[in-house]
Amino acid sequence: MRFVWAVVAFVLAAGLIAAGIAQRTIFMGPSTQEVSVTVEEPAPYVLLDGDVLREHPGSQTLLVRGEGDIFAAYGRTADMQAWLAVASYNHVTAGNDGELETELIPAGATTDGDGATASPAPSESPAPAETTVPSETPAEDGATTEAGRNPAGSDLWLDSFTEADALIVDKMQLPEGVSLIIAYDGSADAPDDIVISWPLDTSTPLAGPLMAAGAAMLLVGLVLYVLAIRHQRRGRGPRRKGPGPLPATEPIDVAQLPPSERAAIEGSAADAPDGSVSSAGPSKATGAGQEESEDTAPADAPDRDRKTERRATTTGRRRLLALPALAVTALLASGCSPDSWPQFGEGTPSPSPSATVIAPDNQKPPAVTEAQARRILQEVSTTLANADAAMDIALAGTRLDGPALTARTTEYALRTAVPETPVPAAIPTDDVEVVLPEATDRWPRTVLLLSKSAGDDTVPPVILTMTQQDPWSNYKVTTMAEMSADAVFPEVAAPWLGTSLVPDDSAFLSLPPSELAETFADIVDTGETSASYGLFDEISQNLAQSIRDSRQAVVQNLADNGAAETSQTAFDMIPADSAPVSMATLDSGAIVAVSLVDTESVTPTSADAVIRFGDNAQAKALTGVSESAKGVTTKYEFQLFFSVPAQGSTEQIRLLAVRQDLLSVEVIK
Repeated sequence: MRFVWAVVAFVLAAGLIAAGIAQRTIFMGPSTQEVSVTVEEPAPYVLLDGDVLREHPGSQTLLVRGEGDIFAAYGRTADMQAWLAVASYNHVTAGNDGELETELIPAGATTDGDGATASPAPSESPAPAETTVPSETPAEDGATTEAGRNPAGSDLWLDSFTEADALIVDKMQLPEGVSLIIAYDGSADAPDDIVISWPLDTSTPLAGPLMAAGAAMLLVGLVLYVLAIRHQRRGRGPRRKGPGPLPATEPIDVAQLPPSERAAIEGSAADAPDGSVSSAGPSKATGAGQEESEDTAPADAPDRDRKTERRATTTGRRRLLALPALAVTALLASGCSPDSWPQFGEGTPSPSPSATVIAPDNQKPPAVTEAQARRILQEVSTTLANADAAMDIALAGTRLDGPALTARTTEYALRTAVPETPVPAAIPTDDVEVVLPEATDRWPRTVLLLSKSAGDDTVPPVILTMTQQDPWSNYKVTTMAEMSADAVFPEVAAPWLGTSLVPDDSAFLSLPPSELAETFADIVDTGETSASYGLFDEISQNLAQSIRDSRQAVVQNLADNGAAETSQTAFDMIPADSAPVSMATLDSGAIVAVSLVDTESVTPTSADAVIRFGDNAQAKALTGVSESAKGVTTKYEFQLFFSVPAQGSTEQIRLLAVRQDLLSVEVIK
């Protein structure tokens, strides 16, 4: 019966193990679900709508084949449609029946939120202050008629990829409102061999338990089999009934036997060796024979040795039989992936507490994401470092604009004439502490950043603003200044929420942004007699005092050189031509970036006097002369960042960052 149960256990083990293996092999379905994009009419670009990528659950994998460098990028759908507004492209959307639909969108047409083609964009231009998305966006440098624009390098993309001949982008998790663009360089027709795939659930939670149960049953069968063999060997089959008890042996009186038998017995005894006893003799031996019997090994000793050897062999066989069972169990357990076992305790994780920020119902998306802003800042810093090394103002102009570009132009001119002029400090990108994007779907777009250096304490933090004029332009730094060590940055909205621009004439601030530069200039020019002197904090007043001290140093220098009676000085600080940039903070205040121009004029007081530059290498380099009969005018540019409180607040206007650059030195004609 033990053999029967062992066979049953072996059969069950084989069935369980086979069922577990079958679930991971022949019964397992495909691991991915694929769909191909069909493009009937070629165009330079293919726009994959976000709904296509999210048609099935799970991460998305994109495979594009072609010839040449293939480009792909994903970004906000509205931004991509704005970028493609001046070009023809194929728009791939998800149909109601689950099939993909491809529509050729001609240049100048737009698509609505459902992917339907809208009417072409009107020819009239929008208001110059803002640019709508996407149909009314004006193009820069003739973009409304230009074809073949290369999508690589645009700041609009959240992320981009480039590969030769075959492009694979895996593990994408594009959220709602994000689409993907595919192209070569914008001139050739985009690749048409496009495949999108999604992973399928190939987990088999019963495979592991089935194989483990089969291994356990196999071990049980082996144990039963060994016990059955052991029981059979002990039983040795059926035995015959043994003879009954023999009568007691008594001594034979040889004298009473017949003569013939007595002679035979005596003859056999005479032929036996010395000390031995005939088998027919008495059962008890005398003296020496008894001692010999005690020194001799027992008669059943060979039988005990054979039994011991059989037990050792049987134990060894049982161990050898158990080893394969344990090996099979270990092999099955190690070969099963987590998908082969049921997963317990994988409930939804509890969210961690965070600050509550309630966005308005009509809140627009932020201009950039935090990762996107960091990438753009890194590219800006790298471009400016290369431009500074080569003193290439054209290259610097790709990432600078307004006051920042004007200051760089003067610096390059000075370094050309005066080689010992120090190289401008690079923008630190190690630690981007604050990213404050404008929440808008129009252009221009503005982003404010606060960046620090992680490894060099001598490099001060930098506050800067970047502006993107239209969808085809990259972000350019317009204002940049070094943050004061004593300044405290105000609380601002999270990067994913963004903020709004404060109008220049806003009455909700303690001082309108349009009046901030002029008011601070008045404090510099008039000092404590200014009516607005108490509006600014101590750091602002210290800056104003340092500017007045530098002016006094110029006057003292003329007096020391004996020119006080033959020359005169004049100073004036006015707002620059650039408009202020104001971004709202969480306390209803604003961070306002302004630029001012401080003009210093030195003129002779008589016709016989001249203004000599002496050892002023900068004046000589920028003017090309060493003296002037009518005088000289020097202009300095100040880029300032202020934290302006809300109207009715008792706080003062706080200076956050300042940067001073030599703007120009001109001879009065």
